[in-house]
Amino acid sequence: MSAEFDFKDLWAKQPVNPLDIESLLLKIKNFKSRSLRRLLILNILLIATSAFLLFFWHSYQPQFIATKIGISLTILAMAIYALTYNKLFSSYQAIDNTQNNSQYLQNLISIRARQQFMQKTMLSFYFVMLSVGVCLGQYEYISRMTILREIFAWTITLVWFGFVWFYLRPRQIKKETEKVNEIITKFKTINSQLTDA
Repeated sequence: MSAEFDFKDLWAKQPVNPLDIESLLLKIKNFKSRSLRRLLILNILLIATSAFLLFFWHSYQPQFIATKIGISLTILAMAIYALTYNKLFSSYQAIDNTQNNSQYLQNLISIRARQQFMQKTMLSFYFVMLSVGVCLGQYEYISRMTILREIFAWTITLVWFGFVWFYLRPRQIKKETEKVNEIITKFKTINSQLTDA
């Protein structure tokens, strides 16, 4: 028997509980809508942040070249990250309810591979560029403070970067990976049950 099945044609014939397939298809639909919503929110936040930085540059006319480089690096980091992240849009759009199980599985594995690239390579690149950009961008303003305020400002900045890098980033990566892996595992289980039938 071929491994290529159409879920809709087999619902009535399969030994698998139809509620399992329906709940899996619902999970995929929810995963797709959450992912597209997250992509939209990310784009809005990055555009708004870039617009704010450009407004800041225009309004306050920074004097140090480091500030200008910092703002430019920060905007460039966000633009590169957004462009790369938006490539996931086509993968999310490729998931629809007319696909057979093999196509669903291939799309989900493709999404997982792209997410891993985003999480390991692009997020690290983004974070390093953003950190350098923020530090350069605020150097001019922090250098005008008293020594105690300067130490406090740099400490807060570095603690925040550490918190994001060592706590928030791994937690978010784990959460996204678990969601995709759970759906892929369930799909493989149902696929093997249908193949064995």
